[in-house]
Amino acid sequence: MKIGFIGLGNVGGKLATSLVRSGHHLMVLDLNPDASQVLLDLGASPAASPKEIAQNCETIITCLPSPSASADVMEAEDGILSFLSPGTLWMEMSTTDEAEVKRISRLVANKSGSSLDCPVSGGCHRAATGNISIFVGGARVDFDRAFPLLQSMGRNILHTGSLGSASILKVVTNYLASVNLIALGEALMTTHCAGIDLGVAYDAIRISSGNSFVHETESQLILNGSRNINFTLDLVVKDMGLFEAVAEKSGVPLEIAPILSNIFKDGALRYGGREWSSNIVRRLEDACGVKLRASGFPSEIIDSEDEMIGVEISGSRD
Repeated sequence: MKIGFIGLGNVGGKLATSLVRSGHHLMVLDLNPDASQVLLDLGASPAASPKEIAQNCETIITCLPSPSASADVMEAEDGILSFLSPGTLWMEMSTTDEAEVKRISRLVANKSGSSLDCPVSGGCHRAATGNISIFVGGARVDFDRAFPLLQSMGRNILHTGSLGSASILKVVTNYLASVNLIALGEALMTTHCAGIDLGVAYDAIRISSGNSFVHETESQLILNGSRNINFTLDLVVKDMGLFEAVAEKSGVPLEIAPILSNIFKDGALRYGGREWSSNIVRRLEDACGVKLRASGFPSEIIDSEDEMIGVEISGSRD
């Protein structure tokens, strides 16, 4: 089976590499030629356009930075939809809007194709080793068809229900990570200004009820000073907007999210949208006139666990 993969950025490139490493035949496309070349050197085939991928691939994966980018790839004159063959499976691995993935999936269905939304969660370091988690929304028959590809890219694979459910859960989990990032910045700055060693503060949080995935990853990069989490402020702002849209549609009166959204928008305005998201702590550093730094922390997070073939995990408590 030939697979088309469009979007080889911080996450997409690592997912595509996992597929090639597992022996799958990929045709790849990205606006950045250097990103494509990495995959070509590993044995992938080049594509000149989405049209070429649609004409040659039975499964098409998109992993792009925004819903509008996915729409462009799918709906442009030389895009996927104009040349889609019956029976093609579209796998949307971008962090996107539930309504948008449903809208495009209807267009895919009009061409006798099928769709899954399957965003990932767990950080670029786990995407690099094939140990990331994957949420998958869509028909069970399509999930089963895609499973050999999913288990080559991720470790924990959760079928979340109907199409669009995975996209909702993805923005919910990204929202929670963003809440935690802001809270950790405030916690670390408060302990520092109270005279506590930041290395000790890190360990205290790590072994306590205050611990989290975000603390064990992003706090280390904050304290090192690199802040390189491979995720940028403009993407946080985009994801916050997607989360708020889900809540508004569902009639949920949010209280924390609007404050959080304003913090990240302010950070993007001050430091630029392409600044690493962890550098949102600069707002506190600027306000307090001190830097959050401690020795002994890494400049990047590397997944030290062995790569494992992915497994489906149960979403029920039965």
